[in-house]
Amino acid sequence: MALPPPDPQFVLRGTSAAVHTLHFSCGGQEPDVPILFSGSENGLIHVWNLKTHRVDTALDGHGRKSVYCVETMGGKNRLLSQGRDQRICLWDLAEGRTSVTDSVFTENVGFCRCSLLKVAAGRWLMAMAAKALEEGGSVRVLELPSKTSVCTLKPEVGAKLGMPMCLKLWQLNCGSQPLLLAGYEDGSVVLWNLSTGKALSQLDCHQEPVMSLDFDSEKAKGISGSSEEVLSIWSLNEQQNLQVYKTHKLVNAGISDITIRPDKKILATAGWDHRIRIFGWKKLKPLAVLDYHTATAHCVSFSDHKNPSERLLAAGSKDHRISIWSIYTQ
Repeated sequence: MALPPPDPQFVLRGTSAAVHTLHFSCGGQEPDVPILFSGSENGLIHVWNLKTHRVDTALDGHGRKSVYCVETMGGKNRLLSQGRDQRICLWDLAEGRTSVTDSVFTENVGFCRCSLLKVAAGRWLMAMAAKALEEGGSVRVLELPSKTSVCTLKPEVGAKLGMPMCLKLWQLNCGSQPLLLAGYEDGSVVLWNLSTGKALSQLDCHQEPVMSLDFDSEKAKGISGSSEEVLSIWSLNEQQNLQVYKTHKLVNAGISDITIRPDKKILATAGWDHRIRIFGWKKLKPLAVLDYHTATAHCVSFSDHKNPSERLLAAGSKDHRISIWSIYTQ
């Protein structure tokens, strides 16, 4: 007998706009307050205090154009955000500051979130979709904070991949070669080698554009979703070839976001049908359907609390609300 789905532990209201991205920063030492960053369609980034359930600060750096990616860079005071103003902003929030310290002009008009990977102390790689028309689906990789160009990954002439829709930089372990997984408009996922700038493998996962993907480097297994009613699970073999591992048919079409929990036990999807779905990652067993939102769910994010019993799942929706769930206790 399946348990009835839980109610949200609490709901954050007050963005006054659709919520497109969420990112937790809860792993700090006491007396650090756990916080959640949200990026909204009205161009604001809200910094939510998870003890008071209120906004501590609203950051305004994208000219009131939708913010669809927010990430921290080693602690909650260094922030990266990406918006529809074609800018990626770096923020310094230490000592109550609310200032953009640097920015990168992407010249890309799509919704492709950039991807960050820490490669050394204070050094990050950032992959982002390049200028749409002339580059034919290229991805640029920069080093931060220096903004030095590392490489541009260009599909072969006639590849017809379309625009990059989602990106995931990863490496097997700290010293190993960084690689990039990119999901494209034509429904394929491509694995790129950054040092040669060449595609190692391409897999046709979907009939429609890949809306979101996540990858578990320990199991060499990933998952992607599109506007169809199919989740595609794929694996990477020792020869670095991508292979379809299995597919899972959903009740309703359309996945905005997929994220695997950091402990690699479960994953969450945000659906166009307003619902958040929880699956076991090992066998993709459906575990729960979280039915709270009244419009498209745009994003899902797991918290990074040190204590597992405190960990949370957040979901952001077109209905202007952020639902917070505790799914560890079940």
